[in-house]
Amino acid sequence: MATNNAASAAAAADPLSQLSLALAAPADSKEQADLLVTLRDALENHPSLFILCSTLLKTLTSAGDSLLKRWVLDLLHFAICRSNLSLEQRTQLADQSLEILAGLLNDSNVNTVKVAVQCFPTVYALLFRSSCVNRNNRRPWDVLSQAKARILEFVWTPHVNNGVRLAAVKFMQRVILVQTRGVSDPRLQNKDDPNLSMCPTDHPFISVQALEAEGIKLLEGVVRLLFHSNNPDVLSAIINSWANLVKKRPALVELVVSSLTAWSPVRLEGQPYLVIRSVEKSVRILLNHISRTPQGAPFMGQIQAFLHAQAGRMEQAAIQEKARKAAAAEEASRKRSATATPVTDLPDSKRPKLEHEPTPPTGTAAAFDFSSLPATLVTDLIVANLQAFTEPALLGLVQAYRHKKAAAAAAPAVIPAVPGISTTSPSTAPTAPARASVIPQPTPPPPPTAPRAARPPSEPRADRRPKPATPPPAPAAPIVKEEPVDPLKMDIDDEEVEYEPDKLNLEMSGEGEPIDEAEAALDHDMDVAELPLTDFKLPPPRELDSDERDELVRKAITRIRDEGKELIAYDSGTLDPSDPANRTAAADMWMLLLVRMITRVSDPAADAGAVDTQEEGKSEDGALTRKSDIYERQDRLRHTLCDYIMADFSGRVRLATTWMNEEWYNDRIRRQHDRAWQPNYETWLNQVIAAYQTHTDGRDRSFSRFLLDLPHVPQDILTMLRESCVEPDRRQMGFAALRELVAQRPSLRTEAMTMLLELTTHPEKITRGAAINTVKRWIPDAQPMADIIRDFALQLLRRLQSRPKPAQAPAEKSEEVGMQDAESKNAEVKNAEKAEEKPPNSIANGASEHGENGENGENMEDGQLPQEDIIQTPYLPEQLELPAVDSQILQHVELLFALSTRMPEFLDEIFEAYGGMDVSVQETIQKLITPLIRALGATHGKLLTLLRTFPPGAESLALRVLTILTEHGRPSAQLVALVKSLVNERDLNARFLIPIIAEMDKADILRHLPRIVSILNGTPEPKNLVRSVFSSIVQVPPETFGKVTSNLPRVRQSELLTPGELMVLLHQSEKEIGLKSAIEAIGICFSMTEIFRSEILAAVMNQLVDEPNLPTLFLRTVIQAVTTYRSLVGFVSTTLLSRLITKKIWTNAPLWEGFIRLAKLIAPASFGALLQLPKDQLRELVDKQPSLKAGLREHVMRKGTNKARVAGYLDIFGEDGAGGSKEQSPAPSSAAPSPLRVDPQPAAAS
Repeated sequence: MATNNAASAAAAADPLSQLSLALAAPADSKEQADLLVTLRDALENHPSLFILCSTLLKTLTSAGDSLLKRWVLDLLHFAICRSNLSLEQRTQLADQSLEILAGLLNDSNVNTVKVAVQCFPTVYALLFRSSCVNRNNRRPWDVLSQAKARILEFVWTPHVNNGVRLAAVKFMQRVILVQTRGVSDPRLQNKDDPNLSMCPTDHPFISVQALEAEGIKLLEGVVRLLFHSNNPDVLSAIINSWANLVKKRPALVELVVSSLTAWSPVRLEGQPYLVIRSVEKSVRILLNHISRTPQGAPFMGQIQAFLHAQAGRMEQAAIQEKARKAAAAEEASRKRSATATPVTDLPDSKRPKLEHEPTPPTGTAAAFDFSSLPATLVTDLIVANLQAFTEPALLGLVQAYRHKKAAAAAAPAVIPAVPGISTTSPSTAPTAPARASVIPQPTPPPPPTAPRAARPPSEPRADRRPKPATPPPAPAAPIVKEEPVDPLKMDIDDEEVEYEPDKLNLEMSGEGEPIDEAEAALDHDMDVAELPLTDFKLPPPRELDSDERDELVRKAITRIRDEGKELIAYDSGTLDPSDPANRTAAADMWMLLLVRMITRVSDPAADAGAVDTQEEGKSEDGALTRKSDIYERQDRLRHTLCDYIMADFSGRVRLATTWMNEEWYNDRIRRQHDRAWQPNYETWLNQVIAAYQTHTDGRDRSFSRFLLDLPHVPQDILTMLRESCVEPDRRQMGFAALRELVAQRPSLRTEAMTMLLELTTHPEKITRGAAINTVKRWIPDAQPMADIIRDFALQLLRRLQSRPKPAQAPAEKSEEVGMQDAESKNAEVKNAEKAEEKPPNSIANGASEHGENGENGENMEDGQLPQEDIIQTPYLPEQLELPAVDSQILQHVELLFALSTRMPEFLDEIFEAYGGMDVSVQETIQKLITPLIRALGATHGKLLTLLRTFPPGAESLALRVLTILTEHGRPSAQLVALVKSLVNERDLNARFLIPIIAEMDKADILRHLPRIVSILNGTPEPKNLVRSVFSSIVQVPPETFGKVTSNLPRVRQSELLTPGELMVLLHQSEKEIGLKSAIEAIGICFSMTEIFRSEILAAVMNQLVDEPNLPTLFLRTVIQAVTTYRSLVGFVSTTLLSRLITKKIWTNAPLWEGFIRLAKLIAPASFGALLQLPKDQLRELVDKQPSLKAGLREHVMRKGTNKARVAGYLDIFGEDGAGGSKEQSPAPSSAAPSPLRVDPQPAAAS
């Protein structure tokens, strides 16, 4: 045994060892059960839980039922549903166990089926999320769908085990949550709340539409089940699960509220009262919860009406239940009394037995030690004796006992017999009702049933009626027909407990006690004297001075404040003090009393008038002093109340609200009678708010509720809220208050909304962002706020539009000339001064010199507002100076960009207004719109539509959108086709082709590339764009074949251009591209030395020289090639120049000029080829390049063998250098036409 204990202790730290011990123990034994329980406790937070669950899954496939199978299934349920495993581990475990759990749904053991069903709510949610991402693994989804269908059958099939049905109902509620849509914004989606919004619409095997339709159908089925089911457990499961549905699916709140308010317990008829009451309470709790949420605010009236009707229905049911219990008790008592037999005359041997044999009434019972009995037995005996008597009989016995004590005190030697008291031992007490039917008992006086006010004045009070000194003879007691009911077996509800201390005191007061006859007579005389006093007047109270009055009121306020615990009738940590449902009538009355003691304690006008009447001889100064004293006294009381409230504002906000409402009402009624009344409402409201600002922590929401309940919010309070929104410590409080005013105070909606909208243009980013987030919640459906926000955002956009000066018609110009001739010089001077006063900068939002004459309206462009209608906020400059500043433009458009994520229709407005903006504003818009476009994504339908239909003037914005959509990813085929059609249909700028050029086939690339190259203009930006295009479409040389150096997306290798094809295309399209742009493009190619190496260039030159018509830039490219790669000199001198001479290069003047320059550049390697020229062309060449003569002459002299030919060449070259110097052209050798200009390139090693 010790060995086993040691092994168990050692295994406790190692779950695997402990599992081995459990598996080694006898199956289904107590030892195995104990080991598995210990192992379960150790595994709940152990890292090996996931591994063990995965390993033990195969034990669930065994047939039959076993302790180990039940334990593993329970452990699996814990690991998937309630453990602290990561989301990935639980998803993997759910996937591994899916088919096993699906098989267990058909198990013969009901408990196994129930636990398997309980696992599926979490399994369904986890695998739905996994299937949305994993588009290739269809098998788990098919198995999950089959299991779902099987579980849903348990809900509708009759004769299903109740536990299995409840688990199936909970699973159905989770399916409804998953198969409805949650938050559409992916940034706000909760990973613990999988729903249809996470599933892409083009999923290969999950149909979003079908699942959504099934979810709605299941929800309708749940509602029908709520109305038609008579199973209280199913109803409670449905109602309790709807709290989570309301929280996560706010769109379904209306359906839940309408269903609950239409429900009634008709189907539960015949069920026990407590069962019906339990379901009713569940409905009430859920509706109260919904009413406290923001989503339930629109249904507050509907909920309150239902709760009121439900309270009446439950009260009526409680009354009926009480009546039923009373009738049942009376019927049981009647039946027992009818069958009871008096046992008074029977011998003791015939009496019914309880637990012990009866003992004769001798001194033995008195000498018996009852403390030796068990406590439970003594309790049972006491209860049994109490049950032996009805309530009237028991009260009679109590009164008789009091009479006996009183008589014993008056005559201790005489102990009168008290009839009705059983002389048997406690063991025979249950037979007392039978004996009581023949034993005379005193009849107790009936308890009072009417209030005291209903008694005639002449009738003596019950407590002062004359009582006889000795007990009267007891009349014969009626036969007792009521049977006592065991109070321990009675089902007492909370509503049935009636606590009536006055009635109980009256019944238990011992009215049977004898009193003195003189006292009784005196009581009778006092009762008779209680007649209406028609002329009675109370004496006047003692006049108190000012200090005594203050002290009296202060004590009263302090007593109410310290001892009126009902002022805080809620738990400040759990209930909202401003919620009417959490208020009590007692608390409201105490607060009202306290507030009115302060606000209406005295009437200064009346008091002052009384003083004037009494002291007519005094001056008016005394009356004013008296009125001032009254004001001061009231203000001191208000100070006390204000300090008390501010000590715990969130806990005493109801008191503050009541106070402010009373002050406002008191000011109104006082001003009706006294126009000189000094109002207190705004004064003390400012005091409360000032004190709150001093002590606030910025996160207390009670202040916004306080402002909402105010009868009037002054303008300075709204201004304070605006200022609070700007301060970091009070920003949250300010925005919360303004938001609540907009949503729940229609009278203040316009002012509060205006402040929020103006704050959306604040220069500080944090404040502006908080304001935008506040107003964005009302987009798109919350009216009328949504329309106000939309109009404001569009007016901000209009501020950015420029308005050119209207052109004057010729007739107007002629008239003005005539008028100017007639005008005096003074007028001209004035006009000149006015012209000088105008600012030199351009105005972006429409101001011009014609604004004063009203001409702006006639010359205004479409969609623009007149100058007087342009919106202005305190945070925007009156006129937008140009060139634009990024921060100012962001103040105008950040709201519109934020709203566009919820209402993409705003993009249409942005594109429409874009064409009317200044260039600097347009450039800023292009930069600022980047986050919005990235958030919408390349698949957003509105963006694709805008790219297809954008208005004229918005081409640069459309190009920016296209660039953003393609800069971090490969463009879709749909986007490529769209851009290609746009370029063909609308003749757009070639820049639109750059983002998609890499996705085209080779034919399209060759067709569109010249347009792209034509954008080169010598500036760095287009040069970098063209370089990136070349990198994306050019195939790398063979030695690095298959590697791509550009970071842009690539198409198939077969669709790429070779470097030679690109260079040839640039030369063949030089006219379409333009010579300057083509030269710059060729230079870009030469700069890409890793691709355009010497062998590539040699192949290009070899291909171009065979063209029927040589490109104009051909020789310029050859010159640039031999300058870059000196290794090409041999190829050019031996092959290329000879082929050019054969093609009679001198017939093309530009090419001939390039030929001459090339010959000089590579001399003396070119001398052999030059001697192949005709003499005229050779003479022309040396005339243009005299520096070649000497070299050519030496070459001829060294190589020449034919003296005639040598003589001819010497005749061309001259015999000495002097002759050549005389024939030298005065033009400098470096001068060249612009097409043949060679940019210096670094020489590359051959």
